[in-house]
Amino acid sequence: MEVMSLIIQISYFVTAVLFIMGLKRMSHPTTARSGIVWAGWGMVLATVVTFLHPEIAGNYLLMIIAIVAGGAIAWWTGKRVAMTDMPQMIAIYNGMGGGAAGAIAAVELVKGGDHHTFIVFLAVLGALIGTVSFSGSCVAWAKLQGVMKKVIRFPGQQKVNLIVFGLMVLLGLIITFYPHLGAFWILLFFLLALAFGYMMAVPIGGADMPVIISLFNAFTGLAVAFEGFVLNNPALIIAGTVVGSAGTLLTQLMARAMNRPISNVLFSSFGEGGGPAMEVTGTMKGMEPMDAAVQMCYASRVVIVPGYGLAVAQAQHKVWELAELLEERGVEVKFAIHPVAGRMPGHMNVLLAEAGVPYDKIFDLEEINNEFGSTDVSLVIGANDVVNPVAKTDPNSPIYGMPILNVDESRNVLVIKRGQGAGFSGIENALFFLDNTHMVYGDAQKVTAALIQHVKTL
Repeated sequence: MEVMSLIIQISYFVTAVLFIMGLKRMSHPTTARSGIVWAGWGMVLATVVTFLHPEIAGNYLLMIIAIVAGGAIAWWTGKRVAMTDMPQMIAIYNGMGGGAAGAIAAVELVKGGDHHTFIVFLAVLGALIGTVSFSGSCVAWAKLQGVMKKVIRFPGQQKVNLIVFGLMVLLGLIITFYPHLGAFWILLFFLLALAFGYMMAVPIGGADMPVIISLFNAFTGLAVAFEGFVLNNPALIIAGTVVGSAGTLLTQLMARAMNRPISNVLFSSFGEGGGPAMEVTGTMKGMEPMDAAVQMCYASRVVIVPGYGLAVAQAQHKVWELAELLEERGVEVKFAIHPVAGRMPGHMNVLLAEAGVPYDKIFDLEEINNEFGSTDVSLVIGANDVVNPVAKTDPNSPIYGMPILNVDESRNVLVIKRGQGAGFSGIENALFFLDNTHMVYGDAQKVTAALIQHVKTL
């Protein structure tokens, strides 16, 4: 038995090392794929060695059924999901992790036992955070998938949220010090946690979705770590801590990119301006693909700014083909990425990497913002809020103060857009009405294909 216990502990240690090394390699695009493989092998090792755990005896059939069912669903969804649907898949998978942590806590709390008060407290804390992450992530998925289209806000919403949060915490403390109250109070605690996660997420507008996804990711990691302490499982503790800390750091970076304090994120005061926004004046000026191609061909520097519309049109390969043709004509081409472009952190980076765009041509906001003033043409494809100059000029705008890509400072701006509608946050984009901006209307892939043909003939 001691030998078996030693094998299990060593295996969990190796699993933790693989998780940490995998996450480290995921931090750079060139090693991200291998990082996922490393972490995947760590998960395989942790799963296999769990069959040897003495407390698992007799439950093998349930484990195998769960592994086969979960693996089959993950394989099927992973193979068929489109790049445009990746954010909602990440959101729901993250929610499943939080839900699993909550389920582990529920079993431990209902089972009772002679756990130390501190262990019960960790179980309650993990249950609270994991359950909130589960229901909140489900709402995030529903919003991204288009199942839930309304942003629900009402007077006194923050007070209601605070009351639910207070009741949830109070009941959690009571369960901690009186763990044998019964299943009814534990069920009520979980219902309050589910309600609070839902109420956290429903007021959030689309423009802030990357922040909430990374926040719930941090919640899930912390919940898993707490339940690792409850189960005395080093692999869960280390994996949860690493994911929780990475998610917390990412949330801070996303909040900074949106110019929103973490407290604002936590209490859901998203997208609320201080008064009526300034009216956008002027008219949008259209341009044919032929004229846009001429403008880019005779430019010295072109900066391409991708957004979610690029993902929807699956135009990343065509855009890179266009960039290569321009470079063959001596045009310097760069790609500018806003931290919250797309529907999740890193969405655009993954999209461009899929198309084969070299990493040294992709620049973050801080790296390229000072170059727009000397850029001949900025080509905006499907991006909206992250290039909206009202973030710098209108204090009443919901996005006021958010760092944006200074596309408006370019000598010429070309915007590929399907129509004249507002962006995901519902805010009119003043960039489209500037004198130096021209709209090239149409599907991003079809317009880019037309640009390619015209560039070839020039």
